[in-house]
Amino acid sequence: MVKHSVVVAALIWMLTAWGAPVRAADSAVILVYHRFDDERVAALNTTMDQLATHVAELKSGGYSVLPLSEIVAALRSGRSLPDKAVAITLDDASSTVYAKAWPLLKKAGLPVTLFLATDELDRGGADVMSWSQIREMVAAGVGIGSQGAARLRMAKASSEQIAADLERARIRLDKELGKGTDLFAWPWGETSAAAEGVLRQAGFAAAFGQHSGASWAKADPYFLPRFAQNAAYGDNERFRLSVRSLPLPALDITPEDPLLKVNPPAFGFTLAEDVPGIEGLSCFASHQGQVKIERLGPRVEVRMSKPIPPGRGRLNCTVPTLEGRWRWFGWQFTVP
Repeated sequence: MVKHSVVVAALIWMLTAWGAPVRAADSAVILVYHRFDDERVAALNTTMDQLATHVAELKSGGYSVLPLSEIVAALRSGRSLPDKAVAITLDDASSTVYAKAWPLLKKAGLPVTLFLATDELDRGGADVMSWSQIREMVAAGVGIGSQGAARLRMAKASSEQIAADLERARIRLDKELGKGTDLFAWPWGETSAAAEGVLRQAGFAAAFGQHSGASWAKADPYFLPRFAQNAAYGDNERFRLSVRSLPLPALDITPEDPLLKVNPPAFGFTLAEDVPGIEGLSCFASHQGQVKIERLGPRVEVRMSKPIPPGRGRLNCTVPTLEGRWRWFGWQFTVP
């Protein structure tokens, strides 16, 4: 009996030390899609077969698919979220969203948020939805977010240009939909510390990039990650890896400005809490592959040996958990 008690106690200690059962009460995974069955822009395209598989996984895999606004409110207030909370976002108002994806998502009863660039809608054309189609979706419960009016390269624009663009988009959304939004998606995921400051002053509650990772309560609310979906990385195994991910609790990120002044950057972050299995941490840069990491207590320093090419660069750091899920921290750099 004593031996049995010792074994049980040891198992309980191991499960506790490894963070099991895994709970994601302060985090959620946010997905972003762009186009559907549109091979003209392969990097932004998801096939409808893939979307159907994703929907089936979300409906059967124990996930809580919630409106993005609800997730943002919970993260900002510290209110708990259910394990495996997920939000679905759709960028750019492609006509394929209305014609192909929306009927499937609506039938499945999954809430979605549509991010719009109002100038593009005003120009119209076969590739984008009409305002009347968007009004129909809003009436059916679709949430709305902004990408500004002109879909500016925000990291390159001046504060005055950004403020004017945001205001022009606000006026158009109010006129066409009778409502504004406090949610923003950075076009192409590109931002800067200065652009975030303008967004904060404009009254937005949260803004989203296109770097991978789970969003958590202590992350910068104006640069939250989203897992981008496309045909090249849309198989169900990778999808399950994404939607089941947990946050790698990174704070004190340096450099804090995604717009690089020094290239390659001396990048680092501090873990806000103990991470079981941190010895398995690996980091990969989009331009270099696996990169060297140095740990000094809770501090992690990432050392890239090559400059990031002009444009956009991404970094992903992951740690496997005992339960087969991954802790994931991603970052996107904008390189002049």
